[in-house]
Amino acid sequence: MKYLQDYMEDRQTKAFEQANAFFAFSKKQLKEGFKKHSEADHFTNLGNGLVCNADKAEWLLKELDKIYNDSLQQDIKENTLEGIILRELANHEAYFTGDIESTWDAVKNYPGIKKEFVEKLFINKNFKIEENV
Repeated sequence: MKYLQDYMEDRQTKAFEQANAFFAFSKKQLKEGFKKHSEADHFTNLGNGLVCNADKAEWLLKELDKIYNDSLQQDIKENTLEGIILRELANHEAYFTGDIESTWDAVKNYPGIKKEFVEKLFINKNFKIEENV
């Protein structure tokens, strides 16, 4: 089963390339990133280490948001909401820790998933998601 990042990765990479974007977490990485791009480019910091061409920053943020939302829908289509929750319960080791908070953080942006779904599936793996829950 794929993870959300699997659906986003290639499209994000292309968007980063189009916006002359790169990640830098040190001065050395920042200098290396600048060397790869035109001296005429003006860069801006988008946070979390992401730096990109200032003229393309707004486009990049919108594109990344679109990629994220499209990827959520593709994940739902291929794996179902129940499958996604079960995947993330296992991935976040909820059955070992007894805590679903990191699982909830991973799935809360999926349309149609409510915290009650996660809690019920955590308690009973065989719970079937109902439309109006």
